[in-house]
Amino acid sequence: MHFVVDKYTQAMTTLDRWLPLIGRLLFAFIFLAAAPRHFTGEGISHAGSLGVPFANFFVPLSGILAIAGALLVIFGFHAKWGAWMLVLFLVPVTLGMHRFWKIADEGQRHIQLAMFMKNISMLGGALLLAHHGPGAFSLRD
Repeated sequence: MHFVVDKYTQAMTTLDRWLPLIGRLLFAFIFLAAAPRHFTGEGISHAGSLGVPFANFFVPLSGILAIAGALLVIFGFHAKWGAWMLVLFLVPVTLGMHRFWKIADEGQRHIQLAMFMKNISMLGGALLLAHHGPGAFSLRD
């Protein structure tokens, strides 16, 4: 005999409760790990060499956006806003820094295509988070 439990009254399993937190941590880690480079001369000049306008201003600003968005996502405090900050970070960075279609060298083109697709994937994750919110174990908005 099977009992049907209404989905709204069914208790969440332990895994169901922990998965959003684990996902938020894994998703946000790359933004925190990469952000310090946005405040270095090397990172700023690299972006400038790729044609990023006003790199001295926009690259550190993008670092602030990445750090703030990632921390909001990690803690689940205004996580939807944090996710939108990461979208705002990812769109120009993806289109400005990973222009694989302009690279003649096949090896470099392949690397930039992979970086472009990685960012598109992260953009998808950020959009899902912006829509669904942080889930369990969060400092709710």
